[in-house]
Amino acid sequence: MVKPQPDEPIATSTRVRDQPSLTTSSGKSWLILGGLLALIAVAVQVPLLSQKPVGVALFGICSIVALYATMVVVRFNLKPGKGMLGWLAVLMIAIAIIGVVCVGIVAAGSGNVSLM
Repeated sequence: MVKPQPDEPIATSTRVRDQPSLTTSSGKSWLILGGLLALIAVAVQVPLLSQKPVGVALFGICSIVALYATMVVVRFNLKPGKGMLGWLAVLMIAIAIIGVVCVGIVAAGSGNVSLM
């Protein structure tokens, strides 16, 4: 005998783009988590400032700070809704990508690894 499954609430979607953090959030959580991500990414890159190739870590730090500043501007200047939340998500992803790529370039340069 098959047990009946409990009914799912009406309007429950499994699509990623329908989650509350991308549809109805105020953006405060994006700023908090984006700030933590930016802080960690900058903290990882500060010790790499003296490593070769010179300037990559500095570029990463400046880019991450600029992206987080853009997140703050977007949060307080765009109309709340999907558009604002989408931009906050894109900017946070960009912080992560730039952080990882810059650390990877410095690590490859310090380890005498050929990139091509």
